[in-house]
Amino acid sequence: MKYKFFSAKDAEGKKVDEKWGSLTWLGSPQIGNLKDMTVGRVVIKKGHSNPRHAHGNCEELLYLLKGRLQHTMGSEKIILNPGDTLTVAPGVFHNALSIGGEDADMMVCYSAGMREFQLEK
Repeated sequence: MKYKFFSAKDAEGKKVDEKWGSLTWLGSPQIGNLKDMTVGRVVIKKGHSNPRHAHGNCEELLYLLKGRLQHTMGSEKIILNPGDTLTVAPGVFHNALSIGGEDADMMVCYSAGMREFQLEK
């Protein structure tokens, strides 16, 4: 297979709504359009945060499209503005708080097709 087209309509069916925002999966082995990585779009509602978690088997790359985020990795905090990119090493617990005047909208990429997800206890 040289390519696999995934339309906006296809993505609608891969959206997962959460109290804090949403995740829309765009590429993964589960979807059938990638083998060795996972790609998605994450929206964190203004004033909300996603749960602290880690991915033990892969790196994560975040690219902020709009909004502002305070991202916490371990005990470090960093502010992301639109156009900023952040990478998180495997096994590092992290989460993001939407601190801007609008919802934060970002792309996320993982270096594994079957990414691990572990909530911090």
